[in-house]
Amino acid sequence: MPQPRPGLLDIPPFQLGESSIPGVAQPIILASNECAAEPSPQAIAAYHAAAARLRRYPDAAATALREAIGRLHGIDPARIVVGHGSEDLIGLVARSYAGPGDEVVVAEHGYAMLPLAARIAGATVVTAKARNLMSDVDALFAAVTLRTRILYIANPNNPTGAYLSAAEVERLQRGLPKAVLLMIDAAYAEYVTAGDYEPGLRLAGPTQNTVMLRTFSKAYGLAGLRIGWLYGPADVVGVLDRLRPPTNIAGAAQAAAVAAADDVAHLRAVVTANAATRSRFARSTAQLGLAPAPSEGNFVLVRFPDEARRNATTAYAFLRSRGIIARRTDPYGLPAYLRFTMGTAAEISATLEALADFLA
Repeated sequence: MPQPRPGLLDIPPFQLGESSIPGVAQPIILASNECAAEPSPQAIAAYHAAAARLRRYPDAAATALREAIGRLHGIDPARIVVGHGSEDLIGLVARSYAGPGDEVVVAEHGYAMLPLAARIAGATVVTAKARNLMSDVDALFAAVTLRTRILYIANPNNPTGAYLSAAEVERLQRGLPKAVLLMIDAAYAEYVTAGDYEPGLRLAGPTQNTVMLRTFSKAYGLAGLRIGWLYGPADVVGVLDRLRPPTNIAGAAQAAAVAAADDVAHLRAVVTANAATRSRFARSTAQLGLAPAPSEGNFVLVRFPDEARRNATTAYAFLRSRGIIARRTDPYGLPAYLRFTMGTAAEISATLEALADFLA
């Protein structure tokens, strides 16, 4: 029978957050960092309006979408690549710039898709130790060798919620060999409230070895449409455009994303609400005796006690019995923690009530 490429069957499939509980009609899903709010009404209207053109292929260049992103961020649309979610772009970068014999450096406790994409490309993954749940620039430097082709950081990081300041990211870029591609995944950039943060636009613009990834899945609430984008040097964009499928973003999805990008007021309201919910959840879990990690995303990582009756494993099962799905973080090397997406006010209230009962 046909055989896959050597090593592919050794790669575990990516595990999505759970979304159902047997016997529970409408569970509270806090496992996948989806937006608590519905998308912009303008985006929904644009999506419905696009139904009249379903027999037509979408614009392969996603011209209107790239121009909308360019207007929003003040960047050149010609240096933007759109993908079927950030995962699509992560895979494109890995396959374009790394392969057998090459190394890809990632930070400990980082987003699991990048190591997976690197291994699919045939590259070796090198993990740099984190410090206090944060990417450590000096540890990342120490992990770089002559075989390193890509260095990837998620900033803010998922699942920890920690971030590197603009100065630290610039120090990282300056210290890398010019032949190493720095990939900054800023999927949660819209949610950040820290004053010393910069998503990567400042580096992806003038440097030749930096790309920034963004998404419409999080703050824009369009996770079901799978729209990611990358901004970087013209040479890198040219390579990725050669590799990507020509019609990788559906026309209706492009229309919705254009409308979402233009509705700045809606995005501002989503971000404001998330900051308030995140602060409330962190404060309340700390009052319960748990240890929430500082977060700049739309989620909070919470450490549970080590004792068996109150640990993360037991808490996860208890929450499921109450119809609430949190995210286990064992695969990220964080077995003592659970990650909670910031849901609606009612969902967070129910979760806090369940946690209080669990710890009582």
